[in-house]
Amino acid sequence: MEWKLFADLAEIAGDRVIPVDATAGDTVGDALDDLLDSHPALRERVIEDGAVADHINVLRNGRSVYHDDGLSTTLEDGDELALFPPVSGGNAD
Repeated sequence: MEWKLFADLAEIAGDRVIPVDATAGDTVGDALDDLLDSHPALRERVIEDGAVADHINVLRNGRSVYHDDGLSTTLEDGDELALFPPVSGGNAD
């Protein structure tokens, strides 16, 4: 399993795609814990007050995990995981 990271999260981790030790039957939270354990600099950007920060989007197969069971969502073979920080718009000129 792997995480796709975007914007400054990829910069902090040093890559856009980070493999993690999670397999089918594990949860999104397990995969996130493995990511944050292997890249501790991400933890302060992603976690606030012991939970994923409100402004960080956690996606499984392009859909927010919060539409399912949150971080307790069970992983299946072939799942794609992604973390998106807030995205700001361009210049309105």
